Amino acid sequence: MSTAVSGGVMEQVGPNIIHHVTNSDIAHPILHLPTIFGIDFSVTKHVFMLWLVALLVSVTVIIPVRRYVNGKKMIPSGLANLIEMVIVFIRDSIVRPNVGTRWVNTWSPLIFTLFFFILFSNAIGMIPIFDVLGLLDRFALNTQADSMVNHLLHGGTTATGNFNVTGALAVVTFFTIMIAGTKAHGFIKHWKNLVPHGLAWPVYIILIPIELMGLIVKPFALTMRLAANMTGGHIALLALLSLMAIFGEMFHSTAAGVGVAFVAVPMAVAISGLEIIVILVQAYVFTLLTAVFVGMAINVHH
Repeated sequence: MSTAVSGGVMEQVGPNIIHHVTNSDIAHPILHLPTIFGIDFSVTKHVFMLWLVALLVSVTVIIPVRRYVNGKKMIPSGLANLIEMVIVFIRDSIVRPNVGTRWVNTWSPLIFTLFFFILFSNAIGMIPIFDVLGLLDRFALNTQADSMVNHLLHGGTTATGNFNVTGALAVVTFFTIMIAGTKAHGFIKHWKNLVPHGLAWPVYIILIPIELMGLIVKPFALTMRLAANMTGGHIALLALLSLMAIFGEMFHSTAAGVGVAFVAVPMAVAISGLEIIVILVQAYVFTLLTAVFVGMAINVHH
């Protein structure tokens, strides 16, 4: 029995889960582009999702705000009103307490951009766009295996589950910290502020390397936290649903798989609800930590 299981569903579960959460590889790009300096610039699924998120943020955030700014209404309404509530909350609860009143207008736009971009990237991963497209292709469209539709089915939809994406966002935070400290104190004074002043010189032999390591640890922590949280929920969800196939093959019975479904499906629904909370929390945490790190560079307290 164990041999049958290991040679069947059990061997497919792991690769199938990874296939649904990772980026589509270069073997299945959505759009082929030439290789420049040894780098293949073909558009993968996560690149496509980043473009889609940028478009959605523009349509749902930037355009309504621009209409309000250029219009004659003094009080926003509809979507602009909701956006104003979110922006005011982020400005007064995240940015101002950390960077200070003097710098709030300088760094608020960046924090707003990070929050909305991460929020939309997280949320779109919960919408089964491509799963529905796959069903439509199988039962109606019947396109070829190398068609763009089939290439869209490879890989996950949550771009913030990709460590390259979260790493790029963390790099933006890293350079923001450097620029904020330099603008507030000057280039040389900013680097001097990394360690407390007035200590015995032997202490600096230990303290300076620790602080320099801390500069790298901050963006690394941001990278890992966001990507791992967004990937972990999808893996848990797929693992639970895979239990139906696993138990069905283990006991050579469809009834066993259906029986497990009465437990696995409610648990999957619960995890989906938890993921909705995680979507909001992770966007909030990333922007909060960015504001905290920028504030630490500006308001130096030792």
